Amino acid sequence: MSAPFTSLRDVRVRYGDRTVLAVGALTVERGEILALLGPNGAGKSTLLRVLTLLEAPSAGEVIFEGAPVAAAGRVSWRRRLSCCFQEPLLLDATALTNAALPLRLRGVPRHEAETRALRWLERLGVAGVAGRRPATLSGGEAQRVSLARAFAPDPDLLGLDEPFAALDPGSREPLQEEFLALQRERGIAAVLVTHDRAEALRLGDRVAVLLEGRVAQVGPAAEVFTRPATPAVARLVGADTILEGTVLGAAEGLLTLEVAGNRVQAVGTLPAGERALLCLRPEDVTLLPAAERGRVSSARNNLPGRVVRLVAAGPLLRVHLDCGAPVTALVTRPSAAALGLAEGTAVIATFKASAAHCLPRLSPRP
Repeated sequence: MSAPFTSLRDVRVRYGDRTVLAVGALTVERGEILALLGPNGAGKSTLLRVLTLLEAPSAGEVIFEGAPVAAAGRVSWRRRLSCCFQEPLLLDATALTNAALPLRLRGVPRHEAETRALRWLERLGVAGVAGRRPATLSGGEAQRVSLARAFAPDPDLLGLDEPFAALDPGSREPLQEEFLALQRERGIAAVLVTHDRAEALRLGDRVAVLLEGRVAQVGPAAEVFTRPATPAVARLVGADTILEGTVLGAAEGLLTLEVAGNRVQAVGTLPAGERALLCLRPEDVTLLPAAERGRVSSARNNLPGRVVRLVAAGPLLRVHLDCGAPVTALVTRPSAAALGLAEGTAVIATFKASAAHCLPRLSPRP
């Protein structure tokens, strides 16, 4: 296998006596989108700046195509990289001039640079604004111009710092789809900073979870979301329910646990007698009327409980339950109406064993 396009080795970034980033190893493969997911202040933007050579680390190495980047070679490598930020950061010039800017800075003649830039404006559906200035553009148009500017020099690595965060949903999702299509077509490696779980899962081939300046987990997007490595990662990726239990035994790849006075099965590899944490995503929890307890499938785990409160979650409802321990479910509004959900309603929370993921309980509290 070929070496990764970009990698970090023992990178540290310090501001004064404070270490804001500490990454022992991280790679960006050719043609992939690596999503950097984490809360505000986790170090995501700092890591992106290091990867795109906008900021030199205090210690450690940034490696491109197998060779560490020396100070003398930073400028030549920077010419092979592009960035796009949450704010479009356009000059007070025409959209075409902005899109052509990185080509002009690389010494491309004006006519050729503008011809190439216009093709990217066309690809991103904003050729019609080529002669307009940023102040006259909508947020979606300005971000499309910014993406055209990033793609125009045909970079080997594209850094994106929450470029879709400020857009309304009607602009955001189409632009995400267009970006993804262009990235796949060109085979460009990309690093995407986001705090949006749905965006990371939708766009990322791999996800690196950052917590307090460190990579807490990195892997294929689906794996990180369904098999979080720690309770902190589980919460960040949306596993709202984390239940304490005791492993009773294991068979056929599944653990049997005692959780809140009930026996449940879940995915995991812990020994009998081990204290464990069972992680569940709310969309994997189904609610049934309490009267169906004796008729529910044995293939599912069943926890009887009562509704504590209902919270609107866009078109869905987030249902907080007391099942001897807190459990959260997501249901549609028609389902909630059919179940007659209200505070105090008795229900059964059911979930498949394959939807539950177990971690060892390493501390007094998850």
